[in-house]
Amino acid sequence: MLPMDTASEIAATAARLVVEEGLEYGPAKKRAVKQLGLNTRSALPDNDLVEEAVREYISVFCADTQPQELLALRRLALVWMERLAQFRPHLSGAVWHGTATRLSDIYLQLFCDDSKSAEIALIENNVDYEPRTVTGFNGQSVEALSLSSMSAELGEHIGVHLLVYDHDDLRGALRPDSKGRTPRGDIAAVRALLEPSGS
Repeated sequence: MLPMDTASEIAATAARLVVEEGLEYGPAKKRAVKQLGLNTRSALPDNDLVEEAVREYISVFCADTQPQELLALRRLALVWMERLAQFRPHLSGAVWHGTATRLSDIYLQLFCDDSKSAEIALIENNVDYEPRTVTGFNGQSVEALSLSSMSAELGEHIGVHLLVYDHDDLRGALRPDSKGRTPRGDIAAVRALLEPSGS
């Protein structure tokens, strides 16, 4: 276990990098260790602690801008989810959990009967994308199709990453996380977030 003050210090520094530079949690934690002059083998705080620090940072420094930025990202995510509805899209990451800012990318998880079908759909619709392999939520390698999409509300291009899973993976995808939250949401859940009463 990390001493709480060291863990909190790394988490707070990582949170600033997440919010101000749009880094993912993993790279942000490693950069935070370097910035704080700690041993590169220092144990890293878990993602829950970093997320708490991100929420705190947003509430202090971005409370006037972040809610509208989050709304714009969720609206853009929904556009892509509706376009890709046949692949059972689910929104995850900061845009789903409510900690995203204009620097955050959108992560959509697709649950396909045929792993190549989503890629074929992008090709047929003349969507430019870059394929790569990433580690999925089940710890296995999955294909990610990364593209750039214009957000009219934000006036800039946003990264959209489509992670392609087998249809069978959907069964384990909705198990609550360590905080009892649903780790991802389908089209109906994202639409509900965009209702005036949504959060």
